[in-house]
Amino acid sequence: MANHKIRGRELTKMGYHDHSCKSIAMKIMAKHFKHTKKEEKINLLRNIMENPEAFLEDDILSQIAAFFIEEKAAEVVQEFALKPAGNPYKIFGKKGIAINAIQQMDLAMRLPVAEKGALMPDAHHGYGLPIGGVLATKNAIIPYAIGLDIACRMSLSIFDAKADFLKKYHYQLKQALLKKCFFGATKQRDKLIEHEVLDDPIFNDNRLLEKLHGKACRQLGTSGSGNHFVDFGIVELPEGNAMNVPAGDYIGLLTHSGSRGLGASIATHYTQVARKNCNLPNSVQQLAWLDLDSQAGQEYWIAMQLAGKYAKACHDVIHRQIEKFTGFKTICNIENHHNFAWKEKLEDGEEYIVHRKGATPAENGVLGIIPGSMVAPAYIVSGKGNAAALSSAAHGAGRKMSRKKAKSTFTGSEMRKLLRQQGTTLIGGGVDEAPGAYKDISTVMDQQTTLVNIEGKFTPKLVRMDKN
Repeated sequence: MANHKIRGRELTKMGYHDHSCKSIAMKIMAKHFKHTKKEEKINLLRNIMENPEAFLEDDILSQIAAFFIEEKAAEVVQEFALKPAGNPYKIFGKKGIAINAIQQMDLAMRLPVAEKGALMPDAHHGYGLPIGGVLATKNAIIPYAIGLDIACRMSLSIFDAKADFLKKYHYQLKQALLKKCFFGATKQRDKLIEHEVLDDPIFNDNRLLEKLHGKACRQLGTSGSGNHFVDFGIVELPEGNAMNVPAGDYIGLLTHSGSRGLGASIATHYTQVARKNCNLPNSVQQLAWLDLDSQAGQEYWIAMQLAGKYAKACHDVIHRQIEKFTGFKTICNIENHHNFAWKEKLEDGEEYIVHRKGATPAENGVLGIIPGSMVAPAYIVSGKGNAAALSSAAHGAGRKMSRKKAKSTFTGSEMRKLLRQQGTTLIGGGVDEAPGAYKDISTVMDQQTTLVNIEGKFTPKLVRMDKN
């Protein structure tokens, strides 16, 4: 009889996500269907899930069907209107922010679930929420207020090598980036990498995640296209820095990438689910939300956490591979997400879901990295916990022109000339990432002195990006 038994994991794969429902289903199958073949049990349970109304008059199976009737009732599409006016929010560096990004944030603040917000000095127009937008809600999660690249993040390893090593061994370090770094939307490693994140049981609890597991295995330790990069550069640390690393100039490795195809698929799927069940005006349809008490809301929250772990694992693999190739040892690592949502208590003592789309967490004392461009420095920072910014800061210099405009504005020869002047070597990349397409990072930093302290600086010298 043991091989006829229905297990919880099998029910989860079928779509039984409520723990009480799974428990009742297993008890009923064990007690009333103990002589029924397992395949027949599975077909019966699937029929109950897909057509619960047909089993409501069954004295036994109606106990299972009732759960799915409740789920269907909860899935009824609700229509929502925007609030006449959103709550006021703070804009940092307003003079340097395009009006369309501010208008986009204004609309987001009119969502029925929007409670608090802030706009960072690197802000520019995006999809749904502007890049550089911070939005706090109560018990609601908005997939597109996080974005397609869930857990896009920064990671900086400071090595036990002095700055002059970079010039002396320029060729060897260039080879490290060429041989150990993989870029692009469809790129995967030629040899699979083992990592504990791939063994996370969450992959087995959700049919979508189960399907994505193979892609996650193949893309682990790779970087995306666009503005994602792996850079060698010089780290300058002053006396008394928050990392307690002796002052001096070191070689560092800075990476920028996210959760790859895993995160993009999660974001796309749950945005569609949110839009299906949350009818909003056309202007804000992309900001449809999921109630965290709903099944879909819980699924997205858990999947988002997994994408965060996976993005960190990708960076860890890249840094580990570079360490192994070069023989460097890491004396300090600093990292942070900038496309994510957190449960946080704000100054009023209430818990909110704080969405940061292209914004760096900057709670008091929390370390982070804010990059500039391929020729401009990145800054190591510690947060000041500014309440008006919802303890956030910029995530970079921020674009001042679109990729399309950059391609029509700059030429490859102009960009190569600038790189030579700055002593920067570029591998891959394109004019859509030209330094002139970005705001001045020093100005952005000047506009957020109340948000972060500067603890050090990273200047890129060897830049590896996808070929555009």
